[in-house]
Amino acid sequence: MEAIVRRARQTFGETLPRGFLSFEEFQIYERLYGPPSATTADEDLGLLADVGVQEDGLFENVRRDVLMREGKDGKLEEIQYQEEGEDNLGPWMEPDGQVPDDGLEFEGDGQEYAHFESQEEFHARVESFRAAAAARTARRRTEENQVPQEKEEEEQKIEDVEHLESVTLNQVIEEEQDDMDEEDAYDHGDSIRTHPLTAAGRFGTSPATIQLPKDTVVDPISVLLADASNKHLSEVAHKVFGGNGLPNSTATIKRPNVKQEPVALEASQFKMGEMEGNAFLAAIMPGAYAASLSTLVEVRKRLGTDWLRGLIQKGSRILDAGAGGAAVLAWREVLRAEWEALHPDGIPYDKPPPYGKSTVVTGSSTLRHRASKLLDNTTFIPRLPDYDPSRDHPSLESRNPQPRKQYDVIVAPHTLWTLKEDYMRKNQIQNFWSLLDPRGGVLVLIEKGVPRGFELIAGARETLLKYHISSPGAEEFEHTIDDASENRFGPKDKGMIIAPCTNHGKCPMYITAGQSQGRKDYCHFSHRFIRPPYLQRILGVRDHNHEDIKFSYVALQRGVDQRLDFDFEQGHPATEAAFEGYEDSVETLDYAASSQGRPSVNTLTLPRAILPPIKRRGHVILDLCTPSARIERWTVPKSFSKQAYRDARKSKWGDLWALGAKTRVQRNIRVGLKKTKSRVKNIDMGGPDDPEEDIRGDKRDATRARGQNKEKRKTKHRKTLLEARED
Repeated sequence: MEAIVRRARQTFGETLPRGFLSFEEFQIYERLYGPPSATTADEDLGLLADVGVQEDGLFENVRRDVLMREGKDGKLEEIQYQEEGEDNLGPWMEPDGQVPDDGLEFEGDGQEYAHFESQEEFHARVESFRAAAAARTARRRTEENQVPQEKEEEEQKIEDVEHLESVTLNQVIEEEQDDMDEEDAYDHGDSIRTHPLTAAGRFGTSPATIQLPKDTVVDPISVLLADASNKHLSEVAHKVFGGNGLPNSTATIKRPNVKQEPVALEASQFKMGEMEGNAFLAAIMPGAYAASLSTLVEVRKRLGTDWLRGLIQKGSRILDAGAGGAAVLAWREVLRAEWEALHPDGIPYDKPPPYGKSTVVTGSSTLRHRASKLLDNTTFIPRLPDYDPSRDHPSLESRNPQPRKQYDVIVAPHTLWTLKEDYMRKNQIQNFWSLLDPRGGVLVLIEKGVPRGFELIAGARETLLKYHISSPGAEEFEHTIDDASENRFGPKDKGMIIAPCTNHGKCPMYITAGQSQGRKDYCHFSHRFIRPPYLQRILGVRDHNHEDIKFSYVALQRGVDQRLDFDFEQGHPATEAAFEGYEDSVETLDYAASSQGRPSVNTLTLPRAILPPIKRRGHVILDLCTPSARIERWTVPKSFSKQAYRDARKSKWGDLWALGAKTRVQRNIRVGLKKTKSRVKNIDMGGPDDPEEDIRGDKRDATRARGQNKEKRKTKHRKTLLEARED
């Protein structure tokens, strides 16, 4: 039986035809060679060579142990040997390799052996399997070549249906293919089919996904984290930033029953452990870099090339107030890109990009030592200087204020939420404003893209518009503490909002100041970046290597008002003009406004998309914040304009829209409910209350009111009955 198995192995290799061996033979096959790798295919059986019958018997291919010895004539001759305890021929064979004489059974130890199959029978077995395989192959080929008439009719019906639907299907395919084929061209602004005003109003970077620079961000941080244990770093990060997904970092994770919390680690905090410093670099800096770069690129687009090149010539001064150096790295990336545009033939080796002076707020020595390895020629300060109102408003005191250091760009990510009281946040905002250069300094405030983060940004915007930024009809502000004084009115500074707002009115999503419960609609934006490897290891993910960072922001400029310098108007007239569209005004370009040329239509008079566009068949719906400070829903159908419809389908969240629409309606905003004082007096102003507790409290109040009304009705009814009985 073992010889049969060996012969089958020699004939079929690692495969074996189904049913070729009996149960006992297959058990021996598995013991010797393991299970076959696959079933021998019918085509392979047909290719097998004929199995011939050999005269020497069935056991020619049975392995024997052989030694070679030199004979007397000098030739080599074989000598068989067998090690002690081994029986390579099987219990049913004699030592010379022959079968016992009877061929049926072997009486020696009381064990019975099956009848042994001859080589001719083995050959017949193989031939029978080959014939069966050939028959199956022929039958299958015949079935494949014969197509029934019913199948032909069914295929004809399918072709008719496809022909009837070809017109509609081709239209859909054309639109989808147009979206995919020109996606890269849209991002880079190279498509000749994109309207110039659409390209000028795009939000975000190019390419759209931010890749953290390997030489200035990823590699240096990887070196700093090399000595830290990955497991220890991951445990610390999950403990500090709120568990899976790190919800208390720059990431915004929407899960049920999860409170809105600020970033757990601040760059300005004075105490920070070694592993906490590593966690800040690994978990906070990538998201802070992406948000800072996105907002700085938008500021560069709205202020134009001349503004940035002017800063390069005189040397820029930037203050990173909350990102621990990530905002400085993002600003240097913007400067490097502009420097490369100034040198199209290549940057000279002896002329690196002029990064100017950089200042970073780092409260702890742990973070300061790590950030210093990433940034050269940078000043690190433990905190911001105190705010002195007399510097901005000399009428408050008669003395002459001391001059203070000022900056061209201040980027302040995640600096407002952790402040406990509203007056502290106002003081912080005014301090940032006083540190700006009054000849065109830019302030960028960034918070997490959650309802509470938006409320903080909207409150900062309202404070600056009320006390510092002048607008037509609002050039002065009133001191609330000097109502009886003749100097209670003070002048505001010249300035304006750069982004994302294109109006200077009250924010339509921030109707009531303060914190609202149950807010659904809020102004925020999103940008995708590629996670570095160390952040991937902390999160414990391998395939999903990108993240969409969501943030709310506002960018303002002090000392310059483009509404006056370029003579354009925001408000209702700008909204009406944008609704009509500027598609036909593209040929008039004002090349004096910028070295690269700027359209005569200023992008600061255009509405901005506050949500991703809703693409429907034949039309696109845009949710826009208009220059008249209203949230409206504009519909751009294909019948309105082919150019506008095409650009609307390719527009993105945050873009400015200049090509008009066919219809518009005011959009309802779900701003939630204002919290009462009894709800607010004992809470932490840095974060919201428990939503479930507020809902339960509102239900209790409503139930109590219904009960009181019911008792009043019952009392009135009893009184009426008594009066009727007395009568």
